[in-house]
Amino acid sequence: REIGKRLTALSPIRAIADVRTISSGTYKKPFMTSGPAVGWVAETAARTQTTSPVLDELAFPAMELYAMPAATQTLLDDSAVNIDEWLAIEVEAAFASQEGTAFVTGDGSGKPKGFLAYDTVAESAWEWGKLGFIATGAAGDFPAANPADPLVDLVYALKAGYRQNGSFVMSRRTQGAVRKLKDENGQYLWAPPTAPGTPPTLLGFPVHEAEEMPNIGAGSLSVAFGDFRRGYLVVDRAGVRVLRDPYSAKPYVLFYTTKRVGGGVQDFDAIKLLKFAE
Repeated sequence: REIGKRLTALSPIRAIADVRTISSGTYKKPFMTSGPAVGWVAETAARTQTTSPVLDELAFPAMELYAMPAATQTLLDDSAVNIDEWLAIEVEAAFASQEGTAFVTGDGSGKPKGFLAYDTVAESAWEWGKLGFIATGAAGDFPAANPADPLVDLVYALKAGYRQNGSFVMSRRTQGAVRKLKDENGQYLWAPPTAPGTPPTLLGFPVHEAEEMPNIGAGSLSVAFGDFRRGYLVVDRAGVRVLRDPYSAKPYVLFYTTKRVGGGVQDFDAIKLLKFAE
């Protein structure tokens, strides 16, 4: 009556990102990349026209996920397990795993574009359309002296408005390395969860585990920090569709399931990366 299974590593990005349900194939959003120009002026001085805000249009198309598992009619009739319901649950879990990977590393071709797929640039040269990174100063590692300093620099690369809702995203192996870091007094920077169901914290900010994030290596972008609610957008085309087809592949019954979802960065200043490089 019960079917055992291995645990699937699910990405936390959907939970911490901005999620919109759409009724069309593409979600388009205007975004102001720079504000209006202003200036001081004397009481009787002439007023010249100032620069207007600059708008950029961001488009997030909904891509299609599909699965088509099959089961024999005999299995469906004789099994003590509700195979129809079990297959639906398993497909949903597989969809969650696939889209979670795409939200981090997807190339945008037939799938959502993950935030690690965008162009990156050193934070000192940041510009709209790219994600800024902070270098650790050591290839594939934290620096030998004051190893926690790059994490502090990463946190304060964000403006205050983003930082107050910031969170870390990294893989479990990266967490294992970060968890060993201590301050000058020998105290761990990592703080365990304060209550069941709450994430641990690092430098006072929550840490989320995403297996899709690269492990620490030379030049890797292994730690992300930012306000993902403002920085990353997930768009869902309303509804998951299931077609139960007992005719096309007799004696099998096909369960053709589709879901449309998209995603991409909507604010390039809200997410910063830690690069393990000199």
